[in-house]
Amino acid sequence: MIEDSISDSRTPTTTQYPRVAYFPDSFHEVNGVAHTSRNFVEFARGHGIPMLCVRAGKKTRLCKPEGSVRALELGRSPLAVQLERDLYFDPLFFRYSNTISETVRTFRPEVIHITGPSELGIFGAYFAWKLKVPLVASWHTNVHEYAARRMTWLTGRLRPSLGAKVERGVEGWTLDATSWFYRLAKVLYAPNPQLCALLEKQTGRPCHLMQRGVDTEMFSPSRRTRAVDDREIVLGFVGRLSVEKNVALLPKVDAALRARGIAAKWVIVGHGSEDAMLRAGLKDVTMAGVLRGEALAEVYANMDAFVFPSHTDTFGNVVLEALASGVPAVVTPNGGPATIVHDGATGRVAEDEDFAAAIAEVVESRDRLMAMRDASRRHALQCSWDAVFARVVAEYPSTLVGTSQQPTASEARTRVVG
Repeated sequence: MIEDSISDSRTPTTTQYPRVAYFPDSFHEVNGVAHTSRNFVEFARGHGIPMLCVRAGKKTRLCKPEGSVRALELGRSPLAVQLERDLYFDPLFFRYSNTISETVRTFRPEVIHITGPSELGIFGAYFAWKLKVPLVASWHTNVHEYAARRMTWLTGRLRPSLGAKVERGVEGWTLDATSWFYRLAKVLYAPNPQLCALLEKQTGRPCHLMQRGVDTEMFSPSRRTRAVDDREIVLGFVGRLSVEKNVALLPKVDAALRARGIAAKWVIVGHGSEDAMLRAGLKDVTMAGVLRGEALAEVYANMDAFVFPSHTDTFGNVVLEALASGVPAVVTPNGGPATIVHDGATGRVAEDEDFAAAIAEVVESRDRLMAMRDASRRHALQCSWDAVFARVVAEYPSTLVGTSQQPTASEARTRVVG
């Protein structure tokens, strides 16, 4: 049962924002979509944007208003399929059709915003069609690459050429299927120019940048607690411990560093299926589990370098959090993290086989490390959630009339992030 009822009172604002019904794939979980969604809702509340956030929660309830924002939380059934430790897909979500319909119709949205082909995204797309409300969609996860990586249980048993062919087939099919879903929207958003260009090609829809921001007060070098003369090398990773994050590379990097005479300590923050592998494979490691807030910020600030070997991340919130903490990052040339790190200034961009050498280059010289720490912090100070979401909502009115005066991201491929 819904514990509260929604009011149709409209919050007066100095700027005339459209009324937004937001259907995020994740909200309370520990991942990039959830992190972005929580900040988006907070931005809406802080700027008086009328928003209804329809999301999954522990129980079904219509939350009390927080300024201009209302939230409808929907509990998942026991038959929900676990995709990650804290991420599910509920095939029985259709039981909420009437609840969502009544709440959305009462709210009377002018724009419906979805974040992917989840059960919530499907509902959002359906009600946009049913109510003839413009649909926008933001892309946060490279599901096609994730799907291919998750086939390694099969492709690892095949001869290499056949395994690679199967993975390419799964990736291509998943991209086509996901692109078909995103084609339902009038306007798309994605976190980096390369991905925007891909989506425009796949869907024929205009795509704008929806980058990520960082809380530079929470994530700051001031939270470092290590002694000034501490010369230990501390390397860290924050994120889901799963195959698509390429965390299997970390023990290989550790061994290569030790062969170079660098006996680093590792701090691994997160959870996932690769937890046991990392415990066994890293010589000196602290498995911190999931951390949030000040505890997470302190762990970042006490690192010397942030090591993020993922090839599939569309942006990399954790990379930006590390930079804000004054910690240079070593990332791969694939995906969003490479657009955040300025190679040689705020870290290194390297192929898998060069990760150990890149990390050594960052940490072996104290002067170079300190210069990179300063540059990392300065770069992060240019990024803010307010600036990111201000650009997003500025483009909503153009969605209502079907045209956009803003440049699409494919026209801005050479923009510098931040």
